[in-house]
Amino acid sequence: MGTKERKEREKDEHRELILNAASEIIAKEGLEKLSIRKIAAKIEYSPAIIYHYFHDKEEIINTIMKKSYEKILKVLSSPEVSEDSPKDKIKHLLSKYIYMALEMPEEYKTILLNSSPEVLEHTSVLFKGASMKRKALGILCQSLKDIYIDKDIDNSVIELTAQVIWTSTFGLILRLIVEKDLPKKQRKMVIDHHINLIVDGIILGKSLTSYCQS
Repeated sequence: MGTKERKEREKDEHRELILNAASEIIAKEGLEKLSIRKIAAKIEYSPAIIYHYFHDKEEIINTIMKKSYEKILKVLSSPEVSEDSPKDKIKHLLSKYIYMALEMPEEYKTILLNSSPEVLEHTSVLFKGASMKRKALGILCQSLKDIYIDKDIDNSVIELTAQVIWTSTFGLILRLIVEKDLPKKQRKMVIDHHINLIVDGIILGKSLTSYCQS
């Protein structure tokens, strides 16, 4: 390995160390408690060294947001999901998203409940045109379009439907995080019913009576 490659690798390792420390602070204390000094103290660096790798705290936050969003996209773009029928694809998308969030409860809650402009730049999903800027929401919109391919439904309605599905699922995730001692069997039943009710009941228009009897 040449000198240039070794320096680049060392730079990446230092940046990753800083990001991991920042993520741990966010998970334990909240985003508002994050500071360059706390990061430096945690990894026994001087604040000046942190600034050597990142311009400021905002760049660290933005990098963490980007990495978290890429993690979501990776899960939602997995091969087994992309090969499903539109109906099953949405079910798998919602299932994977919910269980992924439950594996990182504090990080998810801290980031998704934050209302700072820097964080909302990555997490907001309710604005008009969000499906064009938020790839995960765009994947859900495309699946809805595939289901309604024979129906004349305006794209704005498709997007609003995706936004409501996304936010209702977000609400469920938060309750599951808060009620963390819920028995696994009950948790699975709630998640499965949420997904089936959204897809079979809301999207496909199946009545609750016929759904429960099937």
